[in-house]
Amino acid sequence: MSESLDPSSYRELLRGFLKEDLGDGDITTETVVPAGLRARGELIAKAPLVLAGLDPFLEVFRLLDPRRRRRSRAKTGRNSARRESGTGARPGARVAFRRTRGPELAPAALRCRHTHAPLCARGGGTGAQILDTRKTTPGLRALEKHAVRVGGGRNHRKDLAEAVLIKENHIRLAGGVSQALHAAQPAKDRAAWIEIEVTNFDELHEALEHGPDVILLDNMSPALVRQAVERVRRAEDSRRIRIEASGGITLGNVREFAEAGVDWISVGALTHSAPAVDLSFEIEPQ
Repeated sequence: MSESLDPSSYRELLRGFLKEDLGDGDITTETVVPAGLRARGELIAKAPLVLAGLDPFLEVFRLLDPRRRRRSRAKTGRNSARRESGTGARPGARVAFRRTRGPELAPAALRCRHTHAPLCARGGGTGAQILDTRKTTPGLRALEKHAVRVGGGRNHRKDLAEAVLIKENHIRLAGGVSQALHAAQPAKDRAAWIEIEVTNFDELHEALEHGPDVILLDNMSPALVRQAVERVRRAEDSRRIRIEASGGITLGNVREFAEAGVDWISVGALTHSAPAVDLSFEIEPQ
C-alpha cells in the first residue's frame, strides 16, 4: 500500500524533535566530521517490519539543509530513495538511502539517526477490519494513525468531533442507554456515525430499540460476541448496524473475534503499545 502524508501534518513536529535533540549544535559531528565531506547513508532494517514513516525521515534532511529544500524534486530525487510504505522488510534489508553533500550535509545525516522513529502496525489478517483507537501519543496522532493504515489496519475516530461514541461514563451521566442515544440524535447530521458501547445483553437489547449506526461490544468473550452478533442480525431492520468488538483482544485471539461475525475489531495496543522497530542508519564517505 502506497500512501503519503501531507508534510504540513508533521513538519513542525520534526522541527521540535530536532530542537530538542540538537540543542546548540551537534558538537561531536561538527568537530570530528570534515565540513566538506560527501557521504551516503543507508537505512537498514534490523528486525522484521512493515514500512511507514519514511517520508518524515527524508523530510528531516530537507529541514536541516535549506538549500536542498529549494532544489527541484526531480533533482533531489536522485539523491534519495525509499521503499513504498506498507511493504515488508526483513533484517538486513535496505529500506532507504540518502546522499549528503556540502558543509552541513554529512553532519545532518548523523543527526537524523536519533530524531526519527518509523512506525509500523500489523492488521489481524482476518475478514473483519482491524481498527486503532484514539489512544495515541500526544502530538503524534497523524503519524501513528498513518502507520496503522499502511500496516493494513483502519483508523477509528481521528478526534472527538468526528463521530458520537457513547461509552460507560456517558451512559451513566445521561441516565441510561436509551437516554444517551436519544440525547445524541441532534448530532446525527454532523457526526460520521453514532455508536454506543454495551457490556451486557440487557444494554444490547435497549440499544437496538434506538437503531444506532454502530454497537460496540466491550470486554465480551468470543462466545458472547458470537451470540450478540446473532441477536443484532435478527433484530436489525434493512439498515445494517455495524458491530465492533473491543477489549482483551490480542494477536492470539483476534481471529476468534473475527469469526464471530463482527465488522470492526478495535485494538488500542496498535498505537499505545506499538514496540519500537530496530533500524540502523549507516553512513559511508563518497
